[in-house]
Amino acid sequence: MTDRLPHEKGFHVSWDQIHRDSRALAWRLQGQGPATGGWRAVVAITRGGMIPAMIVSRELDLRVVDTISVKSYSHQSQTSAVVTKSPQADLMGDGTGILIVDDLVDTGKTLELVRRLYPKAHFATVYAKPSGKPMVDTYITEVSQDTWIFFPWDMALQYVEPFRGKD
Repeated sequence: MTDRLPHEKGFHVSWDQIHRDSRALAWRLQGQGPATGGWRAVVAITRGGMIPAMIVSRELDLRVVDTISVKSYSHQSQTSAVVTKSPQADLMGDGTGILIVDDLVDTGKTLELVRRLYPKAHFATVYAKPSGKPMVDTYITEVSQDTWIFFPWDMALQYVEPFRGKD
């Protein structure tokens, strides 16, 4: 057996799967908002959190949706996390009643940065890797740290060589 590159240990997520998993995340989050009235808003961490946040907001009937843009990857290499766009300041406060959604927590650097800004927000991701798990409050599926998740918005349909052999 040949050694694989890190990106070759892949977990391929289809549009149907991200939809099902995002709905499962919404089900898990139902009733977890503050006792004073539930979730006030959903904030998606762009870009990966936008699809899950939209599905969660629909399922939980939350009409206030905003984004925070955090850049922490350049192609498949992780870099230092930097906020490039903040959500509405008057909406956010310290994060109380705010549900922050992302597709994945990997090392936790992105969520660590956002958590410093909004310490009382609830952090939810669809997928979680072990290094980042302590930064997330709610998630659906854990994958190993060395697995690269291929999301449907990053993929195109094309022929793939068989894993073993060419016949």
